[in-house]
Amino acid sequence: MSDWRSTTVESLRHLIHQAAPGITEEVKWVKASNPDGVPTFSLSGLVCTVETYKDKVKVTFAQGASLPDPAGLFNASMDAGTRRAIDIAETDELDEAAFGDLVKSAVALNQT
Repeated sequence: MSDWRSTTVESLRHLIHQAAPGITEEVKWVKASNPDGVPTFSLSGLVCTVETYKDKVKVTFAQGASLPDPAGLFNASMDAGTRRAIDIAETDELDEAAFGDLVKSAVALNQT
């Protein structure tokens, strides 16, 4: 995968590491249909995962339903009990400051 999705994933990785120094990134769930696997980010527990699909990149926050989202970034998995996600399409612009705040809030929640 070398297209807008890989560029988006790299940007998200940078933002996550910037917002949460010391966060651990691992690749999980490698399989034939997804040879690159799923980047997962943890600090005092799972913070989020980043998955690529044909038409979007999805960032799923494990405890998203418990996080403040004043910028309204969450736009997917809204009916899930615990998690919330952000679907990013090729033409979407991500509010990087608000995204960083979500990452920081997720880490803080894990540490309580």
